[in-house]
Amino acid sequence: MKKKPLVWLSGITVIALVLYFGLGIFLGSVVRAGVNAFGPKLTQTKVEVDEAYISPLTGSGRLMGLSVGNPEGWSDNNAFTIGKISIKLKPFSIFSDTIEIDEIIIDEAVFLYETKIVSSNIKELLKNIESFTSKGGTEPTAKDGKPIKFSVKRVQLTNSTAKLGVGPAAIPVPLPPMTLNNLGVDQGGITPDELVTEIMQSVLSDIAGATGKATLKAASGLGASATQAAGAGIKKLFGK
Repeated sequence: MKKKPLVWLSGITVIALVLYFGLGIFLGSVVRAGVNAFGPKLTQTKVEVDEAYISPLTGSGRLMGLSVGNPEGWSDNNAFTIGKISIKLKPFSIFSDTIEIDEIIIDEAVFLYETKIVSSNIKELLKNIESFTSKGGTEPTAKDGKPIKFSVKRVQLTNSTAKLGVGPAAIPVPLPPMTLNNLGVDQGGITPDELVTEIMQSVLSDIAGATGKATLKAASGLGASATQAAGAGIKKLFGK
């Protein structure tokens, strides 16, 4: 008879563990399905994520294998891929209409950088996102029908690379670590497209800087006039 409480406790523990991991996998499936469904509308390209996991109890989560296709008119390659996105959010805020995130770490991102005279595939991708926003595209909503918003204290980009060109001749250029703070915090949250736009604008600036340095370094051996021409071309390409 004395063993029954231990049996009950063991049973409750097993059930709790099943619910914990089951809920995490379920939420991960919801997030994965949401990204795969909403992403293409936002970027107007192919968007896929291989794996997602969210724990409502600890607030930790991860997305693995995110790929975003090139805009129309560019190569059939992905505009960029991300090896892993780690997320730390406030537990259970995922069930509200404003998801409060403490940190997003974007790790092992590879951006394919293609150019055409005064444009680039990354810049066109950003234009697609801005076009979706300006047309009032359909955004994810919570159960109460309100648009889901995000409040992000910090975003970090680490171990990332931009590849200049396509195929075997592509030149890898390491991107510097990037940190963004307080996205949507003061506004009480921002929409998914606003969040993506802010991050992409900063990434685009980093790619421009890294590309400019690589180009100027290569041109330095050709003389001052060539260096100035390369620098002017980079500024014109990014509208800066």
